[in-house]
Order: sequence, then structure tokens, then C-alpha cells
Amino acid sequence: MIFNLLRPGDDSVNTYHPSPADGPSAPAGCPAHPDAVRMHTEELQTDPAELYQRLRREHGPVAPILLDNDIPAWYVLGYRELHRVTSDPSLFARDSRRWHAWDYIPADWPLMPFVGYRPTMLFTEGAEHQRRAEAMYDALASVDQFELRAESERVADELIDAFAPSGRAELITDYVSQVPMRVVTRLFGLDPGVAAAIQRDTVEMVSATEGTMAAYQRVYDRMVALVAEVRSDPGMPGIPARMAEHPAGLTDEEIVNDLIGTVYASHQSTTDWIGNALRLMLTDERFAVTLAGGRRSVGQALNEVLWEDTPVPSFIGRWAAEDTVLGGQRIKKGDCLVLGLAAANADPSVRPDFQAGAAGNQAHMSFSYGEHGCPVPARELAEVISMTAIEVLLDRLPDVALAVPAEELEWRTSVWFRGVKALPVEFTPALG
Repeated sequence: MIFNLLRPGDDSVNTYHPSPADGPSAPAGCPAHPDAVRMHTEELQTDPAELYQRLRREHGPVAPILLDNDIPAWYVLGYRELHRVTSDPSLFARDSRRWHAWDYIPADWPLMPFVGYRPTMLFTEGAEHQRRAEAMYDALASVDQFELRAESERVADELIDAFAPSGRAELITDYVSQVPMRVVTRLFGLDPGVAAAIQRDTVEMVSATEGTMAAYQRVYDRMVALVAEVRSDPGMPGIPARMAEHPAGLTDEEIVNDLIGTVYASHQSTTDWIGNALRLMLTDERFAVTLAGGRRSVGQALNEVLWEDTPVPSFIGRWAAEDTVLGGQRIKKGDCLVLGLAAANADPSVRPDFQAGAAGNQAHMSFSYGEHGCPVPARELAEVISMTAIEVLLDRLPDVALAVPAEELEWRTSVWFRGVKALPVEFTPALG
């Protein structure tokens, strides 16, 4: 077993065992779809909008794709089709053990941390998912948003103090990437040293490299130690203690895995949400007039980013519980579906026109949808952290501006995360 990650057969509970008729002799989809698009190619990473348009023209709202190692799957890029998939968990299920392609997937597959079954609420279904989701929902909802904002302000000020006197900074490294993890780990009751280590490992986890699994194991071990500490001291404050005390009666293993999911989701996605919004505000003339102290424009930028440059453009995945038809494609039982969140947001049938003042339109799919979508309290906490990080920065450094031409900014090349690599800025030096 790799870092507590299960392949089919490791655990007999609720495991889907395909019969020979359920899957072909090669990974499902390869023979039938020779024109399937490789998701890990440069085209998707550098010009996703153009690729989405081509996929719609050639395949419609659901397209055949190939993941790492040419493992086939379906890419759901139509808004209505994505809504259907996320609204029907009985047909488009979350338990990855339903996948009929497991025989073709190596144990060190780069996407294993995303799809390998673990006893976390992300992979549960039905009544079990409801039990786990309620515990997580209540734990996150217990966070006082006024206290969260105050904590976010303290973290933001601490980080800005370190570079304010220099008049220059690289915001992603020096600021943006550190705010979410520092705030969340404080909500967990972790000390700064452990928080910094978890941040490094989380970055490694999302990079889908050879070090991904080792990084996951380190985060897992730290969460095991945290839960043990919570169990030994029931009076401890924070999200882990709330989960341990919840009437759902979560086991240590369940809490550990759900905490890892919370850390994972809160770090990189919130980091990219903040960074992408700052990039927009520093490069788009619509925000130039209100940039200095313009608090209303911060909310507009955050919302527009969720439509235009959502931090999680693709999410794997769902697995068909039965044969069905989706977007004109025949989906077989056990097929994997990748949620094209950014592609759905770009669907011409729903795309808002921000130039026409549609900044309040929040019908995007960036948080997914349905019972397996991002919990409402988690969205609210991420928004508080993101809004505060940007507002404090603009309040402290009102004349902050890019130190390089906008066209020199680069995006991090990843199918699963979209974020600007660096934001070098300059400003009037200020006392820390």
C-alpha cells in the first residue's frame, strides 16, 4: 500500500470488481478514439481556450482524452453536461474503485494522489458521504469569519513587513503562496515550522512529479500526529478538534484523510485565486483607477478570475456507475470522466460579458456543483482569506505596480492548476 492509498482489491468494502465484459482488452476508449487528445501536452497548458474551442468543434460537449501514460478518459467541457454529471452522483459516482482501467495504471502513476481511493469523504457515496460531509461542513462552519479575517490580516502584515522596506518583491513567493497555508494551519493549531513544511510538501503534491507520493506521505504522517494530539487533549481548539468531537463519530483515519483534503484544497487553489486576481488588477486597465484602496474592485477581480482563469481548470473525476449517453457520447460503466471546470465556464451558451458589467454573475463551475462540490463554508473561508490578502496588500502598498511588462508574466503549466508563476512588483518603500 502506498501512503495509505488503495487500489481496487486492497479493501473489500464497497469495492467495484469489473467482470471481463465490463472492459476491453486495452484501456477503454483507445481503439474507438484514435483522435483522443493528450491532456498533458503543451497545447492545453499554454492555450487552453483555443483547445476548448477545437474540442467543441470536433467532439461536442464531451470529448475523448488521454491522461498520463495514455490512460483514456472523457473530458466534460459543456456547461449543461457538467451540471448533469455533478448533479447525479448515483450515475456519475465518486468512488474511483469503479474504474475498469486499474489493471493498466502503475502504482507510481503521477495522478495516483488524485484518483487512488482513500477513506476520505471525497471518495464516499450515499449515506456515508452524507455523514462525513456533515462533519466537515460543521467543522468549517464553526470558524468565526471575523476572527478569520483578523488572523488573515495578521499573517498578511507579518509577510509584508518582511519586504516592505525594500520597495520590491516577488509577490507569489514572498506573499501569495504563504498566506493561505499560514492561516489554515493556524486554524489547525499547528506551529509555524510544521506549517512551512506542510506548505513545501503540498506544492510538491500538486506538481505530479516523482516526489509527489513521498510528499503525500510526509503530510499524512504529520496529520496522524496532529490527530493523536487532539485525542489526547480534547480541549484543543481548531478544526481537527471539532471533527474529533462531532456526533458523526469519525475515526482517526477518517479525520486524517479529510484534514489532508482540506489542506490540499485550501493551499494551491486559494494561492492561485489570490495570485490570478492580483495579476488581473495589475494588468487590466478596468481596475487601474480603483487599484489603490479600491476594495469593491477586489471582489470583482476575484469573481472574474473564477470565470476567466479559475485556479482548478480540470478535476478528476467521476466514474460511470452504468452505461449511459452524455453529450452524444456513449459512456461505458466504469469509464472515467474528468470535469472540465474552466471549459464549462468558457461554454459560449453561458459565458458572461464582463465588459458589459456582468461582474456579479456567480454561476461559474469553479467550485464544481452538487454534493461533491466545494462545501459552502470552505468557499466562504477561502474568499475571506483571498479578499483580506489583497486588501491588506493594497492598503499597505497603494502604489504597487508590476516591475516587468505584463506580457512577460508566465502561467504555471499544469492541467490541474492554473496560476501565474511570478508577480515581480515595485512600490514606494515603507516601514515594516
